[in-house]
Amino acid sequence: MRDQAGDGDPDEAAEPRLLLIIEDDDAFARTLGRSFERRGYRVLLAPGLEEATALTEEHGPGYAVVDLKLKGNSSGLACVQMLHQHDPEMLIVVLTGFASIGTAVEAIKLGACQYLAKPSNTDDIEAAFDHVAGNTDMELTNRSTSIKTLEWERIHEVLAETDFNISEAARRLGMHRRTLARKLEKQRVK
Repeated sequence: MRDQAGDGDPDEAAEPRLLLIIEDDDAFARTLGRSFERRGYRVLLAPGLEEATALTEEHGPGYAVVDLKLKGNSSGLACVQMLHQHDPEMLIVVLTGFASIGTAVEAIKLGACQYLAKPSNTDDIEAAFDHVAGNTDMELTNRSTSIKTLEWERIHEVLAETDFNISEAARRLGMHRRTLARKLEKQRVK
């Protein structure tokens, strides 16, 4: 794990670990930030790429949590790429409510150390910072996937592909727009 402490002088107090949270949901970002502050991190918040770039250049964080889907033209993957280019040693964890193998692979290729599906808590994220190397002893699950889970994964995938355009996603999924809207309302997808 990357250490941002002082130069090793025992009399010098260790600096807090500096974490950048790139998340456009203000309430979630503040809650996550407070949780990390209680664990001794100094936290910076950015809602998108432009703000994250400015904070990264000014402060040089060693850790980052990046939401994959950001409002506007910001992309979590673009944020990961910018962070990794700024500091290849930075530990970057990507969070998403729309997990897919394709985006996970791209996030890792661009420099993320881990990729977590929401909901993930502070424990999950901190464990992801600590677990950077691959693990060949990881237990392979033999759990079958339900039809409902497969349906939600496909809906999320198509929503992401269509930039969350409900009408276009419904057309690609072969369902009525109102049917898709009801499914989304039931699940309260972010």
